[in-house]
Amino acid sequence: MSTAAIPFAIQPAAQGSAWLRRAFAMFRQYRLQWVLLFCGYLAVLFAVNLIPAVGPLVVFALKPVLAVGLLAAAWSQERGGAPAMSQLFHGFRSNVLALLSIGAFFVLGMALVIQASAIVDGGKLRDFVAGLTPVTEEQAREAFANTQMQLAMLFSAVLALPVLLATWWAPALVVFHDVGAAKALATSLRASLANWRALATYTVIVFFFYAMLPMMVLTLLALLLPAALMQVLVFLVALPYSIVLTVTLHISDYVSYRDVFHPDEALAPLASGNPAA
Repeated sequence: MSTAAIPFAIQPAAQGSAWLRRAFAMFRQYRLQWVLLFCGYLAVLFAVNLIPAVGPLVVFALKPVLAVGLLAAAWSQERGGAPAMSQLFHGFRSNVLALLSIGAFFVLGMALVIQASAIVDGGKLRDFVAGLTPVTEEQAREAFANTQMQLAMLFSAVLALPVLLATWWAPALVVFHDVGAAKALATSLRASLANWRALATYTVIVFFFYAMLPMMVLTLLALLLPAALMQVLVFLVALPYSIVLTVTLHISDYVSYRDVFHPDEALAPLASGNPAA
């Protein structure tokens, strides 16, 4: 494995939106293939989650390994191929130990973040996340309306930021640069902090499409439609919308990695006239 520092580019703020536009264009080119691949990804995680006691923790540890399959699909599409289900397990043929280490780092980091929130609220958020407090809808609303809980969530978000940035491009760095987990995590953190403007733009756009837009649409529908009809529309529209958006975000992981770590390599043009486009 290389011991030299991995160079990266610093992109302007506007690139945050460019990453998402490019990722959505790649999704549109092979809609069905991407949806099937993503459903396979979810199916594996769902099956792992059923493992008694340790399932949820194993899911988070395994995500970087399976994420490599989505990176491989985007890499292949860029070079004229198409996303395929066989690519889902590509991570198990790569440096799987490093990828699992990244997952373990994420699990441990987030656990420490949640534990640290007790400094602010005496353990309310920690107990809520651990399922030690009731989680009925009414009790959840009351919990999240608690000022101490809100401050704890804000405090946790700040502490979680380095963990998220360190793991952002780490799987891609392990696979495409053949480095260990520690170097991948450190490089991802450095590159993410250097590209904070583009990542801030990216985050704002994702927040709008994931939270603000659905909330506005649902509020409007609730005012205009009967409850029964609204439930049907939510199922028919919200589920496909969520899948498209989530798949686009996974593709954007690869697009942003390429733009930051391989800025001089031109992205392959989308095939014109493709029936799926």
